[in-house]
Amino acid sequence: MICFRTFAFFVLLLLAPFLAAAESRDALVAGINDRFEQNREIALSIWEFAELGYLEEQSTDLLQETLAAAGFQVKAGIAGIPTAFVAEAGSGKPVIAVLAEFDALPGITQTASPVREEIPGKAGGQACGHHLFGTASVSAAVAVKQWLADNDIKGTIRVYGTPAEEGGSGKVYMVREGLFADVDAVLSWHPGDVNRATATPTLANRSARFNFHGVSAHAAGAPEKARSALDGVEAFNYMTNLMREHVPQETRIHYVITSGGEAPNVVPDYAQVYYYVRHPDADMVRRIWERVEAAAEGAAAGTGTSVDWEIMHGNLSLLPNSLIAGLMQKNLEALGGFTYNAEEQAFAETLYPTLSSPAYQLGDEQKIFDMDTSISMGSTDVGDISWNVPTAEFSTATWVPGTPAHSWQAIAAGGTTIGIKGLQLAAKTMALTAADFFENPELAEKAHAELMAQRAAGFVYTPLLGDRAPALDYRLKQ
Repeated sequence: MICFRTFAFFVLLLLAPFLAAAESRDALVAGINDRFEQNREIALSIWEFAELGYLEEQSTDLLQETLAAAGFQVKAGIAGIPTAFVAEAGSGKPVIAVLAEFDALPGITQTASPVREEIPGKAGGQACGHHLFGTASVSAAVAVKQWLADNDIKGTIRVYGTPAEEGGSGKVYMVREGLFADVDAVLSWHPGDVNRATATPTLANRSARFNFHGVSAHAAGAPEKARSALDGVEAFNYMTNLMREHVPQETRIHYVITSGGEAPNVVPDYAQVYYYVRHPDADMVRRIWERVEAAAEGAAAGTGTSVDWEIMHGNLSLLPNSLIAGLMQKNLEALGGFTYNAEEQAFAETLYPTLSSPAYQLGDEQKIFDMDTSISMGSTDVGDISWNVPTAEFSTATWVPGTPAHSWQAIAAGGTTIGIKGLQLAAKTMALTAADFFENPELAEKAHAELMAQRAAGFVYTPLLGDRAPALDYRLKQ
């Protein structure tokens, strides 16, 4: 009996560090569970604010106040952006960063209803779920700060409040300012319709507003005296549409006419068109862009108008780090998905038939899907970070499975506890992944080595938006 007890004692002694580590990670998750109501209140407040890029004053204030109350040192108004911030806790290496987005999309609104209900007079809506994004990241950071202190673990947890992801490239200016220079790993996530790590590259992207200037006159009484700025826009669009047949197939070119005149009987002396150009390779974006600019100049020459343009934003492609993505996937699988209550199930069953050819089924929110390694045809300013610091992302089912981003259905689900449950899963996954780095600092070295191997020799970071100042008024310009 004595021998058995002695053996058991030594077994427990050997297992003690592992048991202690497991208990500490359980406490990390429990802390986020305890903040469910607080997280819901914060997220739904930002959902209601629905502030557009660089105009997110209430949203950023709420997140900053939450972090300051938790003991973070907060620096606001960084990189020349009033709504951007960095918040930090802990000390020393490794420095692990989490990203927090919070801007809404213009031109789309919706109540928290499973049927289409627009909100008249509202500027935009959280159709990409950034209210959940920012709240989950802040919650994860707060939990990690407490965990570091409770377990006397060395390291720094840092939150980057990044405005204007939707077409404003807020993160690019922060990278350009060197604000990520000492960061060892960046953890990001995004609201979605399923739970999985996403080691997916994206498209590089550049945008600009092209302004055509002509001569106004009465459209019937003196048309010969006029030179239509709208003709310039239409000629430009025609030429770029012809170009689509003669660019690499991965290219994406989109535009909207933001100003085209006020009355048919007045030849417009001003017209504006807003362009995006995307491709997986940033250098290819630059080459295609030169052709787009040449088309604009040709259209102006051919219509007797003049043209100028302003680069509004530019993002490099996302370069995902497989080591970090693997950790995220592992933690997602350990946590598992979640289930709907009766009210959430009824909401989902009403909304699901409104989806067009959904790729996933009701009930998929309970699953953790295999890591996605396919290319994404979207773009994100996280890309510029990923070429400078090891970075990876994951998604959780904050929306009804099968819901596309930038849709009224995404806004609707994001305004309910479905979105909050996805937020909670995201916060736990980020916190556990951060803990992996703090418990095993050598992971940061391995992630960095992977980044160096991914980049070409002699790589020099060159932002696609050039050296322009932050376009703080890009959502106000016409």
